[in-house]
Amino acid sequence: MIATAKLRRRTNTAARTTTRALGYRTLSGIVAALVDTGRLIRTGDFLARIGGGDLPDGQQSWFGRHTAKAYRAATGAEPLKVWAQHRTTGRWIHVNVFNPIDPALYAGLRTYKATQHLLADMYARCA
Repeated sequence: MIATAKLRRRTNTAARTTTRALGYRTLSGIVAALVDTGRLIRTGDFLARIGGGDLPDGQQSWFGRHTAKAYRAATGAEPLKVWAQHRTTGRWIHVNVFNPIDPALYAGLRTYKATQHLLADMYARCA
């Protein structure tokens, strides 16, 4: 029992003295590592890749909601989430992440009016 109490005390001390970034990184676990290596992508990063990085934060947020709704409709499951720092405010927020070629990302572009022009531009470049 004494060893367990010491372990708990040391763990609590370490948790209290760690940085906020490390704490959120620990909460995200393997999902954060997959985002860093590019195997999963946040919706804001996807928009930046296709030319929509200049959209206001509110529109990027709504795009994420439309994408998550399309993902739920297609799979019946919730998308993965990761803790990330907001790009302008620096606050830690919980955001959805997707496979970079997930059809839900393109369904989100198609269903949200503020991003439909990006889909048209993308098809025009491919043609």
